[in-house]
Amino acid sequence: MATTTAPQQAAPASPGPMKRIILIVLIALIAAGAAGAGVWFFMSKRAPVAASAEAAPPAPPAVPLFFPLESMTVNLQSDDGQQHFLRIGLTLKLGDAGTQQVLSDHMPEVRSRILLALSNKHPDELAPLEGKRALAEELKTLISEPTDKGAAPIRVQDVLFTEFVVQ
Repeated sequence: MATTTAPQQAAPASPGPMKRIILIVLIALIAAGAAGAGVWFFMSKRAPVAASAEAAPPAPPAVPLFFPLESMTVNLQSDDGQQHFLRIGLTLKLGDAGTQQVLSDHMPEVRSRILLALSNKHPDELAPLEGKRALAEELKTLISEPTDKGAAPIRVQDVLFTEFVVQ
C-alpha cells in the first residue's frame, strides 16, 4: 500500500522583528512628513507679512549738514564798570544744502542779528550751563527768522558752540 501523504501546508508565519521595525519607521516618517507639511503651511501664511516688513526697512535719517560760522568777539554789558568780552564760535546744524545756501546769501544779516543779541548779554547770564543753553535756543530762534518779508523761515535744527570764552 502506498500511502499518499497530503502536502503539508505551511503555517502562517508571524511577522518577523525586521518587518515590525520597518513598519514603525514608515509610520514615523509619515508622521514627521505630516508635521513638517503642517508647519510649512502655517508659516507660509505669515511669511508675506514678515517679508513685507523686511522689504521696506525704515529710511535712514538724513545726514545732517554742519555749517560753521566765523568766530565773533563782542563787548558784553557790565554793571561793575569793567570791560567784558565774549569770543564765540558757532556751528549750525542744518537739514539740507538749500538752507545752507540761503544762510550764505544772507550771512551779513545773520551775523548782525547774532552780534546784537550777544552784546546785550551780561557775563553772569552766560556763566552757568543753563545760560549757555538758553543762549543757544535764543540764537536758533534769531537765525530762523525769515530774512525777507514773506520768505519762509530758515530751518536751523541746532546751534552748537565750538568756542565760548568770557573775559
